[in-house]
Amino acid sequence: MDLNNVLSRLEVADGGETEELLRRFNRENNHVFTFDQKEEALRRKLCQSVLSVLGRQVQPACQRTCLETLRILSRDKCVLAPVATREGMMTLGAMARLRAGEDGGDDRNSSREDAPSEEEEERVVVEALKCLCNVVYNSPAAQQVSVEVQLANGLCASLRAARTWHHEVGLFTLRLLFLLSALRPDVRGVLRREWHAVKLLTEVLEHTLDVCWVGPYEAARPDSQALPMPAEDNERAMEALKALFNLTLLDAGEEDDHQFRLIAAILRHLLMLKTETEEKTEEAHSHAINLLNNLPVSCLDVLIDVPVQGGLEKHGGKNVDAVQVLIDFMEKRIDKGSNYKEGLTPVLSLLTEGSRQHREIRRYIKAQVLPPLKDVKIRPEIGTAIRNKLVRLMTHVDMGVKQTAAEFLFVLCKESVDNLLKYTGYGNAAGLLVARGLLAGGRGETQYSEDEDSDTEEYNINPITGHVEEPMPNPIEEMTEEQKEYEAQKLVNMFDKLSRQNVIRPMGVRPDGTLAPLEETLRDTSEDNSGSDSD
Repeated sequence: MDLNNVLSRLEVADGGETEELLRRFNRENNHVFTFDQKEEALRRKLCQSVLSVLGRQVQPACQRTCLETLRILSRDKCVLAPVATREGMMTLGAMARLRAGEDGGDDRNSSREDAPSEEEEERVVVEALKCLCNVVYNSPAAQQVSVEVQLANGLCASLRAARTWHHEVGLFTLRLLFLLSALRPDVRGVLRREWHAVKLLTEVLEHTLDVCWVGPYEAARPDSQALPMPAEDNERAMEALKALFNLTLLDAGEEDDHQFRLIAAILRHLLMLKTETEEKTEEAHSHAINLLNNLPVSCLDVLIDVPVQGGLEKHGGKNVDAVQVLIDFMEKRIDKGSNYKEGLTPVLSLLTEGSRQHREIRRYIKAQVLPPLKDVKIRPEIGTAIRNKLVRLMTHVDMGVKQTAAEFLFVLCKESVDNLLKYTGYGNAAGLLVARGLLAGGRGETQYSEDEDSDTEEYNINPITGHVEEPMPNPIEEMTEEQKEYEAQKLVNMFDKLSRQNVIRPMGVRPDGTLAPLEETLRDTSEDNSGSDSD
């Protein structure tokens, strides 16, 4: 479609002709995402012309068509200058009912029997929100204007009317809030302090997930016979979770404790829900885990402390159902074998911090992940048990992944080097021990309760390999003294050659447990001895 022709006809067209002209443009370009660079200036003029039409009194059908055109054009970052202005953003904000300081919601009944004009107006709002999402995502100038016109205020006003939302209005309102809070960190504090967005988003989640409270921080257990959560509810819930994640990146104050514990309880409820597909359930749980990582670790007791539902005596009266969901999620992500950094490390970090701070969580996870060893003749990294999978991750090529996996197992062992080595072997744990300065043994800094330390003391496990080894024949038993001397000298020569070529470097352990070149450790020992009192 010739853009010069479109522009010239738009100048004289009335509302009906404008709608027909742009509708044709939209049909031809609906699936276009890469545009001809030579027509960039013309597309920029088309943006301006469409905004001019929206500034006039035209019918909702024409407004919707104009907004569809803007949405298509907003895929091109280079033509957004006319939209990324105060006038342009105010126009789109008004179409989306996001006027700052006013009730941005629609207080009409959401019945399916709405009048056609009301349905058309609803579609206009949805198209305007889609446009704003594209423009804010693609234009830093539009992000700045959004701050200046207080778009965040209008979004929060819309959140207050969330119970009357149609699905797409809610979905794109939440998505726009997520984008704005992700791309403009300075807006997060304003949203949280001035517009109380965390509280509003929590209420949106509560309503969307149909939470029924039976205690201060306890939701009623979902009916096992109930239908899965509808796909539309799940979509809105995930957008709300993503926006909450951005807003909770800020440090929490004491006044936020109640709100965060409320969020933790809602997230526990979400972990117990199923959606229409296993893939969507896993995605929802992933967002819940990301958000749980942002909450103060002191709030995680809400995951297991559900007095009304109750727990089991063997778990100290706590309910560990949600913790088991997290363990199952972790194992699924390990089994996927890819994208460990984004997909696995969040749940590992959550379980690590939960275990470090909450004894009941640690004891239950340890029973599942590090149960009493049965076949101690097999190397710890070999096998299909969850312990074997985690031990293999301790030598992963990604530094972040292997550190997170090692820290998780270390915390389950109450940061005892001896206990860790029995489950993993020295070779697998070496990286963690070097980083912690614990090559000489000992414990980490966290203080743990005095309960069981290990179930493997009765086994003579080799701490280097992490398993019981069969007795090996002595290779020098049948040698003469001359042969032994020859082999020893040969070994010395080999080490000397490797050392001179800097292939290997003799190392020693400092008093603080860290590695250092051998000559440095010998010098440190010599200095310590010379400075000590003598008889």
